[in-house]
Amino acid sequence: MANERTIKVTGKGNLKVRPDMTRITITLEGQNKEYDKTLEKSSNDTEALKDILEKQGFDRTDVKTVLFNVDTKYESYQTKDKNWRERFVGYEFKHVVKVEFDSDNTRLGKILYALANAKEIHPDFRLSYTVKDPEASKNELLGKAVADAKAKAEVLTMAAGVNLKDIKNIDYSWGEIQFEYAPMRRDMICNTVMAAECDGSFDMDIEPDDIEVSDTVTVVWEIG
Repeated sequence: MANERTIKVTGKGNLKVRPDMTRITITLEGQNKEYDKTLEKSSNDTEALKDILEKQGFDRTDVKTVLFNVDTKYESYQTKDKNWRERFVGYEFKHVVKVEFDSDNTRLGKILYALANAKEIHPDFRLSYTVKDPEASKNELLGKAVADAKAKAEVLTMAAGVNLKDIKNIDYSWGEIQFEYAPMRRDMICNTVMAAECDGSFDMDIEPDDIEVSDTVTVVWEIG
């Protein structure tokens, strides 16, 4: 309706969530001059990684692929006439996987030690923390954003001497919210674990901080 009076308010929700899941993201890389042998090496390295993780209590199906690709690789070289050229070296694979488990520093220490001391492969790995039920946290965050929009709308309408009526529209982007906290850099983890004098494990005395997230919702009310 052309004469309909409305008020549009954007509310912001903020939430702190205690992480209860540990995530280890592992990267395997390698290269070969032949494409099929590159794929074969990727497969062999992945199976070797699963062997390591299986000994740490994971099922092989717990190892989830995050990224996999095979690219051509070139190198630069200088010709006799001092010009720079590129030549084909081979193929390079990159396989990124992740495993998640209920946060447990004792188990974490054993897993990181096993990865850092792997013989057949040399995986790169990253440690982070997340939540087991992200949907529940998203719903709580959404509720906080709507409540904030309503509180702001009530202040504005009271100051303007009008009444807040029915909701006409709610606009929410449904953007992806990352519930992840990474307390240590990859090189810090590798250096610490490799330097540890221990027998098959490492004392990971880590207490992750809360994960802080925020989101917005825009609500349109009829006023009268």
